[in-house]
Amino acid sequence: MNPNQHLSHQNRSMTQYLCKLPVLISLVFCITTSLVAVSSLCAKTIKLRYGHMNAPSSVAGLQAEWLAEAVAKETNGEVEIVVYPSSQLGKLQELAEAVSTGVIALSHNTAGGFGSLYAPFAALDTPYLYKDVNHLMKVTDINSPVMQSLNDGLVNNAGVRVLYCYYFGTRQLTANKEVKSPADLSGVKIRSIPFPIYTSAVEGLGAVAVPVDWSEVPTALATGVVSGQENPVNVVLSNKLYDVQSHMMLTDHIMGGQVIVINEMTWQKLSPEQQDGIAKAAAEVRQKATAAVKNKEETELGELKKLGMKIIGPEEGLDKAAFRANVQKLVNKKFSAEYGELYKQIDAIN
Repeated sequence: MNPNQHLSHQNRSMTQYLCKLPVLISLVFCITTSLVAVSSLCAKTIKLRYGHMNAPSSVAGLQAEWLAEAVAKETNGEVEIVVYPSSQLGKLQELAEAVSTGVIALSHNTAGGFGSLYAPFAALDTPYLYKDVNHLMKVTDINSPVMQSLNDGLVNNAGVRVLYCYYFGTRQLTANKEVKSPADLSGVKIRSIPFPIYTSAVEGLGAVAVPVDWSEVPTALATGVVSGQENPVNVVLSNKLYDVQSHMMLTDHIMGGQVIVINEMTWQKLSPEQQDGIAKAAAEVRQKATAAVKNKEETELGELKKLGMKIIGPEEGLDKAAFRANVQKLVNKKFSAEYGELYKQIDAIN
């Protein structure tokens, strides 16, 4: 082949290559686009386990399901919350620790319960602390100065972040006898949540506080390990405690919130859009759960009466002032030095 022929051959090859180049580019583009699409379709939904101790039919149980539904909606299905009720994943303390260590992503507990992870948090469950439900809701709003400070402490000390807190109810005393004053509880064993602020509240009511995990309460009442317990009306009804308790005393000793938390490392792994979606869902469920508890309180008390439970209030001779004075005296003695400044901040919120 002479030089001219060789050059001609090279020109033809280059022309053919240039003609094919757009086709090759298009093919590469199509393959790349297809891989991205397949990758997107195959991307796993983020699944978060939510373990709690309450019955599925209780407001506490229902609100967990409401959160799962709202989060799925607000994140377009990118985040899926799987709920495990009725202590399936552990007892009260175990659940709090499981969120802290990241074994589970979410849980809920009383403020006193999360005090086991960061002690000042328990102050939110101090007996006779709030003026009314509206006051509690303002204090426990995620953006209130009190909650922001406590939340920072919980994140830094335990790796747990508060998503929201709703009104859980006002705790009342139940027993198998009529109780009208602290003196009537002398020597009586009453179950308390196994955290200091609650054992102090029960002792202040005049009883002997016996710490018992919630999962063991029905058996403890049925077998006489304890003679009574204290919980909001909706908890007593939804867990059929009227079967093992004859009287309810309207002591109103703790107006409390249920605190829903998420593991901090889990939270930080979420995209800003996913975090925003969860925050929006949390705000929605907070209001919905609070309204559900408030709307049911009066009717549920009536249901307990129909089921044979005797309700003892001020009209029946309950000395609420004596219970209040007794409880506050003991609580101030035990906690005012530690939480006194926090109590002032809470009182200042209007």
